[in-house]
Amino acid sequence: MRVCVIGAGLSGLATAYALKERGVDFVCLEKAPDVGGVWRQPGAGERGPGYRTLHLNTAKDLTGYADFPMPAEYPLYPGHREVAAYLRSFAEWAGLLGHVETGTEVRSVRQDADGTWTVVSAGPDGRSTARRFAHVVVASGHHTEPALPDPLPPGHHTFTGTVLHALDYRDGADFTGRRVVVVGLGASAVDIAADLSRHAARTVLSVRRGLHIVPKQLYGLSVDQIAEAPWFQQMSFEEQRRFCEQALRVARGDLADYGLPEPDHPLFSSAVTISDEILSRIRHGAVVPRPAIDAFDGPRVRFTDGTAEEADAVVYCTGYHMAFPFLPDGCPVTADGSVELYKRVVAPDRTGLYFVGLVRPVGAITRLVEAQARWVAGLVAGDSALPSAEEMRAEVAEYLTGIARRYGRTRGASIQVDVGPYLGQLREVIGV
Repeated sequence: MRVCVIGAGLSGLATAYALKERGVDFVCLEKAPDVGGVWRQPGAGERGPGYRTLHLNTAKDLTGYADFPMPAEYPLYPGHREVAAYLRSFAEWAGLLGHVETGTEVRSVRQDADGTWTVVSAGPDGRSTARRFAHVVVASGHHTEPALPDPLPPGHHTFTGTVLHALDYRDGADFTGRRVVVVGLGASAVDIAADLSRHAARTVLSVRRGLHIVPKQLYGLSVDQIAEAPWFQQMSFEEQRRFCEQALRVARGDLADYGLPEPDHPLFSSAVTISDEILSRIRHGAVVPRPAIDAFDGPRVRFTDGTAEEADAVVYCTGYHMAFPFLPDGCPVTADGSVELYKRVVAPDRTGLYFVGLVRPVGAITRLVEAQARWVAGLVAGDSALPSAEEMRAEVAEYLTGIARRYGRTRGASIQVDVGPYLGQLREVIGV
């Protein structure tokens, strides 16, 4: 029995560890020269969503693996270098490095007539290799294909500055003395705007739609620690929402007071943005909020409120397409952009194909990833069984209906999960 794990970041290493603990024969294919995923990219100077100021937004005790905690000397929110070093030390401690083929890019994954999977990959020498596996676990994330506004604002061809995506952003020092417009209000946008504001001559944050901005800590606790606390889990969803709304009103007040648009949706009805810095940088005048970009005009960027800024660069922090070019079309992302996976892990109509880490929690992801990996290892080892494809499709449909009711049909909503309830579901199928 052989399993192919794609990716050797946090999710891939968790999967490899679970398989090794079960005694399952596997190989882990990683296109980068070392393990660590997005956390090692800034230090390695590679293109990717990681940037030099990247830090955890979740507490180290919940983000580290359960069997291998992060070092006690690490701060509560370690930076990318510390996380990358930690992930590699975990791989060494767990004896995983001998199972990982680095510098190996997966080109295609196709299911054969007998139900097995053929994985075609290219090694460091560029030569293609085709191998057959009984199971494939995709743990490579989805932050590879940048999403830009389509179409871009009128006049973008006339813009005399540089247009780039967050995927290509590395360091605020690269923009020293320049005037920069950052587009977006997600995690990358606020991190990049705060970083730029320490180097750029002027930093403008262009926001089309308001999002709830949540500080990393409330009541002296990391917000992900609150999310997993038993007393918080015992509350109903509405009680949790009211509790957090009251805390936010005390901690930061109205976002309109900072020049940002108020969210058009209740808290937890869309992804939230975790940041301790952005509101402070705005209050200090280091970051200037503006509404959406209306048009480009040579060196100027015009906004929908009629104002304009001369800019040397525009950084679009507008997310990523959930793309898996090595997989068959429509798997797991359908034509309407929804991810259709049973319990957010299993492809109902693709026997032997699993996904680990393809979730967006309100809180730390590691415990979810570890539970997903344990479940997959049990399925592969034959200790657990799946329901029929029809039952799995019914569960997916019910889940997506609930998602649409809560979040609407927004891009990426179909991978949103609540840590406590989802972890409970995974523990139930694992049998814990």
